[in-house]
Amino acid sequence: MTRLTRRSPGLRAATILLAAAMAAAGCASDPAATWQAPASPGPSAPATTQTKAEPTTLTIVGSGDVLLHPQLWNQAHADAKTKGEDGYDFAPLFEDVRDVVSSADLAICHIEPPLADANGPFIGYPRFSVPPQVVPALADLGYDACSTASNHTIDHGEAGVVRTLDALDAAGIKHAGSYRTKAEHGLVTMLEIQGVKIASLSYTFSFNGLRRPAGKEWIANQIDTADILEEAKRARAEGAEIVVVSLHFGTEYQHGANSQQLNVAKKLLASPDVDLILGHHAHVVQPFEKIGDKWVAYGMGNEVAHHAEPSNDNREGVLARFTFTEVSPGAWKVTTAEAIPIWMDFSPDRLINIPDALADPATPAADRSVLQGALKRIKGYLNSRGAHDDGLVVDGA
Repeated sequence: MTRLTRRSPGLRAATILLAAAMAAAGCASDPAATWQAPASPGPSAPATTQTKAEPTTLTIVGSGDVLLHPQLWNQAHADAKTKGEDGYDFAPLFEDVRDVVSSADLAICHIEPPLADANGPFIGYPRFSVPPQVVPALADLGYDACSTASNHTIDHGEAGVVRTLDALDAAGIKHAGSYRTKAEHGLVTMLEIQGVKIASLSYTFSFNGLRRPAGKEWIANQIDTADILEEAKRARAEGAEIVVVSLHFGTEYQHGANSQQLNVAKKLLASPDVDLILGHHAHVVQPFEKIGDKWVAYGMGNEVAHHAEPSNDNREGVLARFTFTEVSPGAWKVTTAEAIPIWMDFSPDRLINIPDALADPATPAADRSVLQGALKRIKGYLNSRGAHDDGLVVDGA
């Protein structure tokens, strides 16, 4: 996949090039070959100033729940028919956030429900089994990886897990959080971005009362701080320079982070092995918080959804974008934290990039008023734990 990158040459690259140049200059064995006549007297050459290399940076984008309800796959079917095609076309649903996702060095989505066979049957709430045709749309949008541990991961048992991971593999999207075999569970999901190894981990707080198959608890990860820290440590040992943990947790439709979220985030970010937490599940926007010099996005809301009872809350979401800077060889720190507010429109079903829509003079006045209200609310939710004071940038605000 061709990726746009914001990464500039790093100090390590400059050092390697300088060393190579010095080695080349000193490798001649014939003294005559390197001898030069003394320079004739003349004015002194001006001193040269060596420009210091810019720090190396990369961007990671995370997004909320990809939660497909029947209205969304009905819309995808209608969009396919508009093109004279059969099947399902999910690309128009996501198109408005393409620039944000595709311009990231690493983009991680969160697939909440398990996927069905291509021909169905497709099932909505409460035990989802949704069209796998969404996956090629996510790949085309620019997602590199998806977290898959959620309270719906085992809605359809092992078969649902296998179908989901097979579809992601076929589209070239890496995944973490659920597994087809015990051996697969033992592997850390690692992505190499511009030569930097980044580990993606995924865990959920619950399976909605369903039990993982006896002896196959490895099929999906459940939140246990000791387990998470052990995997993060293994990721470091395998060369990960950045470790991102996706957590499906929180209280549905509650904008505040609950006690489990606060406790888990504090413990994980206290470890040198965890760099960033991306949160899902609540279906509403929850705060971002800086803990020490690290960030947690407790809940990014839905990326796409169409609940049976739509409200402003479950139509609002954010894309989280974190810029990491290499502060010393192999050591990275978030230097910019951003939230891009999004909104689900239902006529037709489309994901809306709120800052872009507000900047577009063609946006109708009535729509502009709705989006301005959503932006104001989202900014308040994000800041409820002081994120703005710690430097969070909310696009469009």
